[in-house]
Amino acid sequence: MLRIAVLGAGRIAKIHAANVAAHPDATLVLVADPWREGVEALSIQLGCEAAYDCAAVLTRKDIDAVVIGTPTDTHIDLLLAAVAEGKAVLCEKPIDLDIARARHAAQAVERQGGKVMLGFNRRFDPDMLRLRQALDAGQIGTVRQVIITSRDPGLAPRDYLKHSGGILRDMTIHDFDTARHLLGEEPVQVTAIASRLVDPSLADIDDYDSVMVLLRTASGKQCHINCCRQAVYGYDQRVEVSGANGVLLTDNHRPSTLRHWSAAHTEALEPLQHFFLERYADAYRNELAQFIDALSGGHALPTSVRDGLYALHLADCALESVNTGRSVAVNYDL
Repeated sequence: MLRIAVLGAGRIAKIHAANVAAHPDATLVLVADPWREGVEALSIQLGCEAAYDCAAVLTRKDIDAVVIGTPTDTHIDLLLAAVAEGKAVLCEKPIDLDIARARHAAQAVERQGGKVMLGFNRRFDPDMLRLRQALDAGQIGTVRQVIITSRDPGLAPRDYLKHSGGILRDMTIHDFDTARHLLGEEPVQVTAIASRLVDPSLADIDDYDSVMVLLRTASGKQCHINCCRQAVYGYDQRVEVSGANGVLLTDNHRPSTLRHWSAAHTEALEPLQHFFLERYADAYRNELAQFIDALSGGHALPTSVRDGLYALHLADCALESVNTGRSVAVNYDL
């Protein structure tokens, strides 16, 4: 049994803690967060210990691994402290909002041989797993183009947006990782445009709500990412991969596949699932399961701290393209 501590008691940490508690090969030893009310409620719900100092629990001998679901600005310190104590780590994205700090962390983890997995949950969505399997099986031949649509149902609270690092580092970073995962080659050129089409007052915090990004690899493969903070019809998550011998597509999820025809209309469907916690519930479970399986079996973790570094670097390149109006070359000497 892998003994796991979950750091954090907020929205994401609750998902991780519940998944750890439900996994047959793991024991949820504790949840830790300075937010006493939240951590106590979660520990009672899941039947584990409550702790209030995230850093202090990393020295405990009865913990094999930690899941970091704390605010972004705490990720690096907790991650490096856990690695120094010999703990395996599943850390939510991003490593950090600053590329220099993220690079230092990645180098430190690699130098110490740390076992760190970055939480790019979309890689573990059942649709994405099947899409990746189809690509690996050669079902559509050589990949030529990838199109990623990612739209949230609505703007996050302003206080969250102020500290998010901006749409490219906070939201589109998932799409950058998806692009890397599906193209099979690293993008070497980034071109991006950004607008404030939903809320012009985002200019006050130097952020945007609508972006489009073009990526190109050295061999010429292309990826188009379109990303928006608001889709009034629900959480819009679609992927299309075009290859030499065909195309693969994933579609949005609905609570039901029921369809309705009547004298008034010829097509009425259930609304889309409305939030990422609903849409990616299976992805979070699969992500944790692969983390545990890799550690238990002595296998390589499915994502690495360098995956987080490269996705953040692509976000920074995209922001540079927005600010300069020019395409930006991607340098992977990080």
